[in-house]
Amino acid sequence: MAGKGKAVSSGNLLRDAVVEVGAGLGLDTNIEVKVGRRIWGARRSIDVVLKDSATRVSLGIECKYQGVSGSAEEKIPATIDDIGVWPIRGIVVFSGDGFSANMTAYLLSTGMAVELSDLKKWLELYFGL
Repeated sequence: MAGKGKAVSSGNLLRDAVVEVGAGLGLDTNIEVKVGRRIWGARRSIDVVLKDSATRVSLGIECKYQGVSGSAEEKIPATIDDIGVWPIRGIVVFSGDGFSANMTAYLLSTGMAVELSDLKKWLELYFGL
């Protein structure tokens, strides 16, 4: 993924880049939106929620950054499952050179994930912009 789209170096910078893309498309943006609890009781929080104020269509976005290879990507399948219980449609936006080829393939195969470099076009299609 090196050289693709905006370079980010942390999860917070990825979240900020997602907000910037959404705002640039004229979408309302909210960060860290609380929506219920996980099965072990922890508060569930959606990293970014984008909303088209004209159509009232919303999309939740979980941001996943991994700069180096490691165990962080092991949480991704649970993230995909968690999105399934959100009260709105959701996706994972991911970035970083640390995702293995297998995890990148898995993410893309779910239909619930997009690389940061492809996000703008994906949002244009989703929101009909």
